[in-house]
Amino acid sequence: MNNRESATSTPVQLVDRSRRLGADPRNTNYGGGNTSAKGPGNDPVTGQDVPLLWVKGSGGDLGTLSEAGLAVLRLDRLHALAQTYPGVEHEDEMVAAFDYCLHGRGGAAPSIDTAMHGLVDAPHVDHLHPDSGIALATAADGPELTRQCFGDRVVWVRWRRPGFQLGLDIAAIRRANPQAIGVILGGHGITAWGDSSEQCEANSLEIIRVAEKFIAEHGRPEPFGPVVEGFAPLPAAQRHQRAAELAPLLRGLASTDNPQVGHYTDSDTVLDFLARERHPQLAALGTSCPDHFLRTKVRPMVLDLPPTAPLDETVVRLRELHAAYRADYTRYYAEHAEPDSPAMRGADPAVVLVPGVGMFTFGATKQTARVAGEYYVNAINVMRGAEAVSRYAPIDEQEKFRIEYWALEEAKLARLPKPRPLATRIAVVTGGGSGIGRAIAHRLAAEGACVVVADRDADAALRVAAEIGGTDVAIGVGADVTDAAAVTEMVRSACLAFGGVDLVVNNAGLSISKPLLDTTEADWDLQHDVMAKGSFLVSKEAARVLTTQGMGGDIVYISSKNSVFAGPNNIAYSAAKADQAHQVRLLAAELGAHGIRVNGVNPDGVVRGSGIFAGGWGAQRAAVYGVPESELGAFYAKRTLLGREVLPEHVANAVFVLTAGDLSHTTGLHIPVDAGVAAAFLR
Repeated sequence: MNNRESATSTPVQLVDRSRRLGADPRNTNYGGGNTSAKGPGNDPVTGQDVPLLWVKGSGGDLGTLSEAGLAVLRLDRLHALAQTYPGVEHEDEMVAAFDYCLHGRGGAAPSIDTAMHGLVDAPHVDHLHPDSGIALATAADGPELTRQCFGDRVVWVRWRRPGFQLGLDIAAIRRANPQAIGVILGGHGITAWGDSSEQCEANSLEIIRVAEKFIAEHGRPEPFGPVVEGFAPLPAAQRHQRAAELAPLLRGLASTDNPQVGHYTDSDTVLDFLARERHPQLAALGTSCPDHFLRTKVRPMVLDLPPTAPLDETVVRLRELHAAYRADYTRYYAEHAEPDSPAMRGADPAVVLVPGVGMFTFGATKQTARVAGEYYVNAINVMRGAEAVSRYAPIDEQEKFRIEYWALEEAKLARLPKPRPLATRIAVVTGGGSGIGRAIAHRLAAEGACVVVADRDADAALRVAAEIGGTDVAIGVGADVTDAAAVTEMVRSACLAFGGVDLVVNNAGLSISKPLLDTTEADWDLQHDVMAKGSFLVSKEAARVLTTQGMGGDIVYISSKNSVFAGPNNIAYSAAKADQAHQVRLLAAELGAHGIRVNGVNPDGVVRGSGIFAGGWGAQRAAVYGVPESELGAFYAKRTLLGREVLPEHVANAVFVLTAGDLSHTTGLHIPVDAGVAAAFLR
């Protein structure tokens, strides 16, 4: 193979190896760890071959890595940095120096672990965060356990914050121990190496699997102690009911400093940990691996009541514990901050543990919240392994603080894109399976909201949610808004999926166009059940969550021009829409004290893409106006002041304007989206 072929195949092999390792959660967690490969590449300026390092870039994920996620550096220049390295006091300056080692344009930004990969004298290097490896790394007698487990094939490295000096340390250990296949990094994880990509991967897996086997064979059977009476998990239905009741409260508490999205986990791993005697003491020690506590904070908040405690008592206790957590976190920051430390980012917990119920995690996005939960599950596994063979002894608070408030981490946060207008907001859209509701759901998600698409047609709701994206951004639920139990379940689904509700769009509707004498009692009841009663039920259930959260919120009614305009052959529909329109005013007056804004949108003539018009309403209205149904949209447009046809997307635009923040002081308003119908002007 010539050098040009090698330069092509080396990153391909690296990406393939990375994806295999990252696909198994036993090997590393989402976004954790990094891999590298060295080989020759061509310098297009000189035409000469130069030594290159391909390494997973900052912030990437091994399981989904692509070549675009690799940083590519000149290895000779990286090695030369060792001669100018000014020492650990200037550690952070070395990351900026990596920019002068880059080969070509593009590629990912080099991470803090680049030095480890470049300085270790091996063609291929893996740095991973497996639960079994971190269990040994955080055990009180980790060095001796490492010797017992691996002999001289794996060497212990004492804790050091990731950086250039750690790379130098591991490089020296590699030179002094030619028989070794890798190291256990105290308090952190593992690093392995090999002469080929296959050998490196095999060595990584050997360290992980041998550690797993060692813990299984030598560990105590109940490292977390016995189950505490009364702290066993509730049955699934009761557990989820209590979780849905607590989620909005916890989300509101966790959002005291910055709005958060929530995630709920009730895996067996979590529930068993919280049922055991030693979980309060172990949770108080916090996590250890830097990737863990950067996402979970220094320690979780833990409820100290059994799951059968009365709800009101639990709520009071959670508020007390939250106040204590904030005071303790403020103490933690004040004790360890230096004059040049970044400002405190917020004193609220990222992880809340509720025995018998599960774990609630919070973040700026649903994905961030979910990943925080995944990392804490990893942390539980680490604690179990360390306690099984020794005593869990994570790095101390000072070191945790140095990582959490590291200037390099602050710089990484500063590079994140500006949040979209509806970021952290959780929206519920009824009638979201088609037409106007579908357009609203898509627009809110595009602006950053997490969306619950609700529709009587559950398949349609699921289809629209899938169009929007994965479950980190949208879920679909079947819900008949005329059924109070179904509405309660719909809102509960939002709480379990995202932590609560911020924005409700009452869009579900239907219409039957008939003259008064042809309108039956059933016609009247059906339209009022769906639109008047349905909106009432949805708003009532949503208001419970909104007031519990204490974060304000929005309720938007998709009413109609017909709520203020008297037209022929339309009494049941128009009366129901008028009911909705007045609900806007009544609820704006009642809920304003809670910071909840209630507004309405009055569309007209939304023919194309409308589920109502496609369901027979179009044919009925076309008959009333004496035009072909195919020309109904154009007919409506001609009678407007602007002469334009109204589409579902135009209604979605109005919902966005009402909820995106620029109209923060507006409530009780109805916005016409009818292209200008003078007879429907609000007076």
